[in-house]
Amino acid sequence: MRALVFLCLLGTALSYSWNPTTGYSRTAQPPYRDIGSVCLTDQASCGCCLMQQQMNRMEMFFNESINKLQQNVDSTLTVLNNVRASRSAFSVSLTNARWCYGPLRTQETIVYQHIFINLGGNYDLGTGIFTVPRSGVYSFALTVYSDSGATNNSLAACAILVVNGETIARPRDRNQQDQEDSATIVVALQLNAGDRVSAMLPIGCFLCDNNSHFNTFTGYLLYATD
Repeated sequence: MRALVFLCLLGTALSYSWNPTTGYSRTAQPPYRDIGSVCLTDQASCGCCLMQQQMNRMEMFFNESINKLQQNVDSTLTVLNNVRASRSAFSVSLTNARWCYGPLRTQETIVYQHIFINLGGNYDLGTGIFTVPRSGVYSFALTVYSDSGATNNSLAACAILVVNGETIARPRDRNQQDQEDSATIVVALQLNAGDRVSAMLPIGCFLCDNNSHFNTFTGYLLYATD
C-alpha cells in the first residue's frame, strides 16, 4: 500500500517541470488510457490509478453537494427577501390632543393624525387611505369612541370601513343613555394590489379623542397570495 501511495506521489511530482523564468509548470501528459487496460499491463500503476479515480469521484460528489447547498441558500434568500418586501402594517389614532370630529353634513374620509406605525408607507397621512401593496389576506380593526358631554345627550359614535368605495362594516353606538361609549369591528379581507381601504365618518356621527387614543384604525398583511 505504501508503495502504491509512493508511486502516485512520484507520478504527480514527475508531471511538473521547473523553469527558472516561469517556475513550476505541468508537463504535457500522454492521452488518457483506460484504467482497465492499465491494470492489465502494469499492476503497480493500477492501484494508483484506481485511487486517483476514487479521488475524482469524491471531488465530483463534493462539487455537486456544494452546488445543491448554494441553490438551497439562494432559494431561502429569495423567500426572505419576498417576506421583507411584502411587510405592510399601519396603526393610527384620531389625534394626540383633546379634539372632537363631527358631526358633519356630508360623509367624508377620516384622516387620522397620530401614527403608531406605518410599515411600508402604504397608509397615506394626507388622505387617510391605505393602498394595498400586494394581493393577499389582510386584517383590519376599527374602533370608534365618542363623548356626548353629559348623560341624556345624543351619543353617536360611528364610522364605516370602506374598500374601493364599498361598505364593509359599520362600528356604531348611538343612544341617549350613555355620556360616552365605543364600538369595535375586526375583519379579515382578501384584497388585490391597488385596492383602497379607509374609514369614513357618516352624516350625524362624531368622534372624540385625546392622548389616550380611543379612536384607532389598524391594518396589516396576514399573508400574500400573489
